[in-house]
Amino acid sequence: MTETATIKPGSWRELLGRERLGTATLLAGGVGLYATNEFLTISLLPSTVADIGGQRFYAWVIAVYLVGSVVAAAAVNPLLVRFGPRASYLLTLAVFGVGTLGCALAPTMELLLVARTVQGGAGGMLAGLGYAVINAALPNWLWTRASALVSAMWGVSVIIGPAMGGVFAQFGIWRWAFGSLAIMTVAMAALVPGALPARGPGERAPSAIPGIPVWSLLLLGAAALAISVAGVQRAAVATFALLGLGAGLVALFLVVDRRTKSNVLPRTAFQPGPLKWMYVTIGLLMAATMVDMYVPLFAQRLAGMVPAAAGFFGAVLAIGWTASEIASASASRTRTVVAVVALSPVMMAIGLAMGATVLGHQLSWPLIAAWAFGLFIAGAGVGMAWPHLSAWIMGAVDDAVEAGTAAAAINTVQLISGAFGAGLAGVVVNITDGGDTAAARWLFTVFAVLAAAGLAASYRASRGR
Repeated sequence: MTETATIKPGSWRELLGRERLGTATLLAGGVGLYATNEFLTISLLPSTVADIGGQRFYAWVIAVYLVGSVVAAAAVNPLLVRFGPRASYLLTLAVFGVGTLGCALAPTMELLLVARTVQGGAGGMLAGLGYAVINAALPNWLWTRASALVSAMWGVSVIIGPAMGGVFAQFGIWRWAFGSLAIMTVAMAALVPGALPARGPGERAPSAIPGIPVWSLLLLGAAALAISVAGVQRAAVATFALLGLGAGLVALFLVVDRRTKSNVLPRTAFQPGPLKWMYVTIGLLMAATMVDMYVPLFAQRLAGMVPAAAGFFGAVLAIGWTASEIASASASRTRTVVAVVALSPVMMAIGLAMGATVLGHQLSWPLIAAWAFGLFIAGAGVGMAWPHLSAWIMGAVDDAVEAGTAAAAINTVQLISGAFGAGLAGVVVNITDGGDTAAARWLFTVFAVLAAAGLAASYRASRGR
């Protein structure tokens, strides 16, 4: 195993200097396009439905995007090995641009769903390439900072996406919101030839190119679909049944992926060692962040905030995630990095527990401030570990193709864990009696426990480093 924690990380100037600025912009921009599109669409949906109809398909606009992204993200490494970084990005951006234009021009909700599926598939590839190309296009001493930059785009998009969507919706030009994303896609494609190599160090002869993990993709797609449908169910029995089905499909995926020749997760993840615990830690942290889905709702109902203010209040967790990620990426002492990763679930649990403690009917400003501080702490718990875990995963495998698989799997684990977290949040809120106060308290309590459970995984992930 490559001990990336002992490598002194390069500076931000090295990563964002003239030599590598285009590469860094492209890697971060791909994730930014995917995430911004997700949050922007949520803001646009009321205006979209009012224009082209399709109220009954409201929830599916998000669901098909998620399913497409999970399925496609699992095929990142075969694409990357077959075509190399430059061609992979150009192909993926082209498909994303087509899907985005389809959304902008869709005359009916049915056609919008088709375009969203294409968008989701290409977006999942972009997000996966953002991690997978890091170790092909950048030296290993920049992996930690590059991972921080790429992942921070999720936090940035939480702010930009809703604000951008709200502005376009306010002026009744929702189609131009997708049009602007298409323009950004073309601008990013123009950067590709000068920013990415045609081939990375993982180049292999055609006989060594990994195949598409078809069965793994089908199982992950079915799991994502089950979880997405669970999130929009009103009956508790149906919700639990679909979540159980999703969990069973993920378990079956792990069995199949371990035995098949073409796989989503690296072989090392199924062997003794810390790699699997790194993935588990990332998964639990990501799932716990889905508590943020209901923050704007409870901010309106319990704190009396107007919708715009509540929307920005929901970005506090993402701001904590982004700020701590940028700060944590500068840590270079092995003992410090190990302690940061090991204790990250505890910090997140503390922040969520603060929310469970202060939430109540008609929150006063001191309690709102305490809630905001707890959300910031929870986000910081995720961000302080994420860049180091990502760099550890990228350096955990010596084989170039397997290393690409390991890096691409970060995004796949992130997506499927986020889907489970969103489904669990819906279950807790929907089955809780006692009104909004009780639902908010139980939601934050359950997710604080979920985050705390990550301590066992984070300890094993950092053990021996």
